Amino acid sequence: MTRADDAAAMDAALAEARRAGEAGEIPVGAVVLSADGTILAAAHNERESGHDPTAHAEVVALRRAGEALGSWQLAGATLVVTLEPCTMCAGALVLARVARLVFGAWDPKAGAVGSLWDVVRDRRLNHRPEVVAGVREDESAALLREFFAERRW
Repeated sequence: MTRADDAAAMDAALAEARRAGEAGEIPVGAVVLSADGTILAAAHNERESGHDPTAHAEVVALRRAGEALGSWQLAGATLVVTLEPCTMCAGALVLARVARLVFGAWDPKAGAVGSLWDVVRDRRLNHRPEVVAGVREDESAALLREFFAERRW
């Protein structure tokens, strides 16, 4: 996939992030692409609405992609997400054997793909996806800044 493909896929993830924000969820969106670039699944954060601490956009999208394929193994897939994954989400994408990770904004408080930790590149693990960081970073970060600015006193 090219940078243009990654940016186009990020459009879908950003649309999911906007839906999350409109629903009162932290605006993070994700899509899972098949090896040929077809969208297998799209999701946004659902922690508040689902009363589920694991319902991050990435985990929900990975679950839906697994259902679409009939397998937990997502070999050849690309996960596109608007925010650098946390440790849980980074672990989930490694376990799912995702081939590529594309993300927008860095997360200096909880990021596990280079900010605080680097789970996806840990040589002790049996799978290490390719990582493309900073795709549509400014837009992704702006959604989060605006969301939290509206909620601060």
